[in-house]
Amino acid sequence: MFDVTALGEVLIDFTPAGKSESGEVQFERNPGGAPANVLAALAKLGKKTAFIGKVGNDQFGHYLHSVLSKNDINTKGLVFSNEINTTLAFVHLDEQGDRSFSFYRNPGADMMLKEQEVNLELIDHTRIFHFGSISMTHEPAASATLMAIKYAKEKGHLISFDPNLRVNLWESLSHAKAMFNVGLQYANVLKISEEELEFISGSKDPHTGTDYIYKQYHTELIFVTMGAEGCYFRLGEKVGKCSGYKVESIDTTGAGDAFLAGILYQILENNRLLSNLSLEDVEQMVSFANAVGALATTKKGAIPAMPSVEEINALRDNQILCEQEN
Repeated sequence: MFDVTALGEVLIDFTPAGKSESGEVQFERNPGGAPANVLAALAKLGKKTAFIGKVGNDQFGHYLHSVLSKNDINTKGLVFSNEINTTLAFVHLDEQGDRSFSFYRNPGADMMLKEQEVNLELIDHTRIFHFGSISMTHEPAASATLMAIKYAKEKGHLISFDPNLRVNLWESLSHAKAMFNVGLQYANVLKISEEELEFISGSKDPHTGTDYIYKQYHTELIFVTMGAEGCYFRLGEKVGKCSGYKVESIDTTGAGDAFLAGILYQILENNRLLSNLSLEDVEQMVSFANAVGALATTKKGAIPAMPSVEEINALRDNQILCEQEN
């Protein structure tokens, strides 16, 4: 039995790594892709995970296969394409360590996953099914993703969704919104950024925006990540906010994925229905997840930066209290 099975992209992040003698920017190869990042963080925390996705039958694809395996992520769902190369992304960091991306994906292997290539056995034997929106940008992966979501829902699994909006990957914002709408109809747990909150709800205000999502889609748990400010969260009609942890941030590439992994880890540890959670339970989840996300920014890359339980607990010794709102 797996704790979490995720479907989506695994790719190469080329991250800035200083400059050459001639002053040119150098890039370091790092494994990435939001769903894979989430699984890597969970595996580092001792959970059993499995990945479903597609890479090219090239040096990058085989490298990613080895990285997933070395990080104790089951790779039976990883498919190799002989026609399309592994997707690449170049990460650009500003002075605060915040990142933007340039994707080489026209097409990329992750887009080419077909319905018949989805390993349903992995979904059969999992507690949580997680997906993002990048696998929904193009066919055939979009249909494969929707089939897998519906299958997991029919099996009664908890569904986790991270929209992970990358505007330049969509043919249009209207298409992105339509696919987000489909994903939201199935999600029990939602992790979104402030930008994604406004995109989905039309409101920048976390209280108004999450209220809209809860009433429109009946999403049981909603988390709005706010960078260094922490996280705003909603459990049904109850809401609250947890401040972030102060760390020396150098690369925020995997921070949101690490945060979500922290949430899923806590849900698994609680081992209760979401409807039976109290606001205090969720506060503890968010406090833990904020620490996971913060620590992931203190190292370069995404998968290599995921922290251990010991590192998380050490940071949480100076726990920052959460605030409940009326």
